[in-house]
Amino acid sequence: MKNIFKLIVLLLTIVSYKAQSQETNYKLVQFPEGYTSQIDVVYTTVGTWNGRMDLYINPKSEAPTPVVINIHGGGWNHGVKESQTGYGSFFKNGYAVANVEYRLVDVAKAPGAIEDVRCALIYLYTHAKELNIDTNKIVVMGGSAGGHLALMAGLLANDKRFDTNCNYDGEIKVAAIINKYGVTDLVPSSAFKSARNWLGERYNDQAFVKSVSPLYYVSKNSPPVYIVHGNSDPIVPYAQSLALYEKLKASQVKTKMLTIEGGAHGKFSKEENSVLSKDMWDFLDELGLKK
Repeated sequence: MKNIFKLIVLLLTIVSYKAQSQETNYKLVQFPEGYTSQIDVVYTTVGTWNGRMDLYINPKSEAPTPVVINIHGGGWNHGVKESQTGYGSFFKNGYAVANVEYRLVDVAKAPGAIEDVRCALIYLYTHAKELNIDTNKIVVMGGSAGGHLALMAGLLANDKRFDTNCNYDGEIKVAAIINKYGVTDLVPSSAFKSARNWLGERYNDQAFVKSVSPLYYVSKNSPPVYIVHGNSDPIVPYAQSLALYEKLKASQVKTKMLTIEGGAHGKFSKEENSVLSKDMWDFLDELGLKK
């Protein structure tokens, strides 16, 4: 009996170890010669929680470089920055990369994650000289919940209502936002279980819900926005991106939307990702943000 018990414990240990390995065994970001990495840079501290980002910069570039802020997805309840590694096209175009983590719902409900990504943006502004980055060429990018947070970080601009943990007296304006199938309107939060969980007890407070929804920040002064969404997305309805796209156009904001026909929630094919990459860089090229 004791031997059976020991065997069960051993098997459970092995399963647990494998699960942890699958969660933490991510590929390292490959960056070009001349670049340096700064891993787990603390960009903000809230209580006992340290917000960290990984930076890949080109300190010897003669001119300050553009920078992309990347925000991972995961329904505001899971995901890690280490899962994000595909920055090859950004490095090729001379970009620095800031790969950001933020407080998940088990640490802080809304608007905690928005406060964090704003702090990450402000950190780049305040450390631009030492990081050799050009604050006139900041692109914010994210997928799913990361798309929502990228939109919030950029569309807020000089509206500093969520800058409670960071201060910046200058103007905040990003050069472009790349939204990959992100949530744009949380008012119908009952449609998103993870969103309702993130909103917590305030999910019935419509004014608050609008305040954390990107759609309601679009104005004629908004930065350019690139959107990609699969029209068969079973998680974030395609209509969410369509509503954002239409409002951006109505506000005469430069925007472009790529529809992946039959596409689900990301996980596009190699061919579809190739089309996406070319289309996105064409958009950034039109903005003067491509080498």
